[in-house]
Amino acid sequence: MKKLIVALLPKRLVPFVKKIKYRFDEYFIRIFAFSGISSSLYYAFISRQFDREHKSVLAGRIEYKHSLANIGISSVLLRRNIHRLEKGLIMQPRRDIFAEAYILETAKNYRESSLQGGLCEDEHKWANDVLTDYFSIVGESKITLKAKAIFEQVLPLPAQDKRFVPYSHESLPQTDISYEQLLTLFKRRRSVRWYQNKPIENGKLHRAIEAASLAPSACNRQPFRFYVANNPDKATEIATCAMGTVGFAENLQCVIAVVGDLSAYPFERDRHIIYIDASLASMQFMLACETMGLSTCPINWPDVEVRERMLEKKLGLEAYERTVILIAVGYGASDGGVPFSQKKGNDILMKEV
Repeated sequence: MKKLIVALLPKRLVPFVKKIKYRFDEYFIRIFAFSGISSSLYYAFISRQFDREHKSVLAGRIEYKHSLANIGISSVLLRRNIHRLEKGLIMQPRRDIFAEAYILETAKNYRESSLQGGLCEDEHKWANDVLTDYFSIVGESKITLKAKAIFEQVLPLPAQDKRFVPYSHESLPQTDISYEQLLTLFKRRRSVRWYQNKPIENGKLHRAIEAASLAPSACNRQPFRFYVANNPDKATEIATCAMGTVGFAENLQCVIAVVGDLSAYPFERDRHIIYIDASLASMQFMLACETMGLSTCPINWPDVEVRERMLEKKLGLEAYERTVILIAVGYGASDGGVPFSQKKGNDILMKEV
């Protein structure tokens, strides 16, 4: 409708109308920003900028419920609760009885996952090993005993030397990387927009995504996927969906869309976690690429409905999936320019409390 109105207006009037609209909007937001209720009224009747987010969150909640009965290669509920059990196992001091609020649903989900048989082997083993340790140390109560009986209905996995359970801090891999070396890697990682006409090996992308998977994630749900367009034509097609790629989209060799999955959450309160977790993973992905000679450029993805629809169609996204960021990947052209991008200092970024 807006496009139609703009198209019907004489071109000389368009800037004037936009200016008037902007001033009216400035006036309205001062009125409606008074409270949460009035702000909601503003976005219900005056601005529709949050429509997609509202729909995506609700669609995610529906899909979450669906995933409890139809478990695929990964179970969101199981991943979250097994991680919670691990935190209980490492608590100092550890309580005799803990996790009563969610151990029954965990045991039931584990049983259902095992019966359906589609759960990823490593996820299955992780859940089995942690639950085994939990039931071996937790105190007896009506709830824990019932949950243990459900767990024991599942055939035990074959014993293995390596177990997926909590371990001591001193067992972490040792590293000799210094701060100066790490800082050099950070300085090396710049947003590169000009690339050689050279294919990117899938093996390197796999390794970078593997490194990205080690990024922290709230309750280990990892609510994101990497949609990889490792083809110049497809990369350009994806990149042009974003704003700010005019002039360099045509030379991109590979573009990855990092997409958040809102079906990982049953409540609205967690709707922002996809952006946090996907951003942490994206940074590790880009740094990993740099160690293998690949340059990257994160491409901003603002919430613009027409562009959301464009990319949604190209990637085949569900209503509960939200694009978080696009990342260009390739071998940087030696003569390609890199913006200086002066960074803020500690005096601006750091505030003691």
